[in-house]
Amino acid sequence: MDAILLQTLNGLDKGAAYALIALGLTLIFGTLGVVNFAHGALFMIGSFCAVTLQRLLSISYTTIDPEKTDFLGNPAKIETPYIEGWFGPEIGAAIIDWSVPLAIIFAIPIMVTLGFIMERGLIKHFYNRPHADQILVTFGLAIVLQEIIKYYFGANPIPTPAPTAFKGSLDIGVMIGFDPNAIIYPIWRLIYFVFSLIVIGGIFAFLRFTTFGMVVRAGMADRETVGLLGINIDKRFTIMFGIAAAVAGLAGVMYTPINSPNYEFGMEFLVLSFVVVVVGGMGSLPGAVMAGFLLGILGSFASMNEVKQIFPGIDQIIIYLVAIIILLVRPRGLMGRKGVMEE
Repeated sequence: MDAILLQTLNGLDKGAAYALIALGLTLIFGTLGVVNFAHGALFMIGSFCAVTLQRLLSISYTTIDPEKTDFLGNPAKIETPYIEGWFGPEIGAAIIDWSVPLAIIFAIPIMVTLGFIMERGLIKHFYNRPHADQILVTFGLAIVLQEIIKYYFGANPIPTPAPTAFKGSLDIGVMIGFDPNAIIYPIWRLIYFVFSLIVIGGIFAFLRFTTFGMVVRAGMADRETVGLLGINIDKRFTIMFGIAAAVAGLAGVMYTPINSPNYEFGMEFLVLSFVVVVVGGMGSLPGAVMAGFLLGILGSFASMNEVKQIFPGIDQIIIYLVAIIILLVRPRGLMGRKGVMEE
């Protein structure tokens, strides 16, 4: 039982990342009808927002401490971050330590602006083009963004630690009545899962309970009728593209302590997240979320040694295998609208 619970937690952890990226992909497809293969690059850029903020906060100046000497006997040079000089050693060190959570505030305007630029500058010209054209141009954009990140940050992964307070593990087994040390799980992974639920809940609440969200949902169902009512639905859809970019960016920010960012970060999740979107149903937000967590859990159980001994390599193909089975039985996906992908 403890192994089952542990694998379930692992699946919810990875499924949260799938669900957040798939949610943004579905928002874009549902509003604009665009298959955005650059969405994984937005996840990657979000992770590098956390890297950038950490580096900015760590910029330091050099002072000479005559009371200390180096191994040659010269006065020691002390590197002090500017943030510690401005706010004091304790507060400054705490700000640097909490750079990943603070990067949420840093990333939101950057990701929204980048989303606006992408949509207005490039993607709007492909609204009425075939999906194959949309895939090609957005995939090309993703490669360009990857190479830009590679040029400025290098090709190697960049460790970006979580705050010291959340670096440890939690004995979940004791909390639910198991033996001590039966289920030990990293605290930050639990935080990431809770964070994903908050973001997902916030998006659904925004679409359901705000006037803006209701207009967007109406536009997703019947764009022409909403336009005939005198509502500038295109402007609202552009804003939704920015929101979708922000969701992908925040997913990347919070994932950096789990997996060190590198320029290929986005592509690793994009293909799997696109499979999640198709399985959940193109344009279905609940379907994307449900499929994300479902495939994350299945992938986690498939990675167990006991399973791999019976089915070698199953952990590499389980998500695609499940996707094939579901789409053969239900071409529109688990919660897709009737007629979508069924022609």
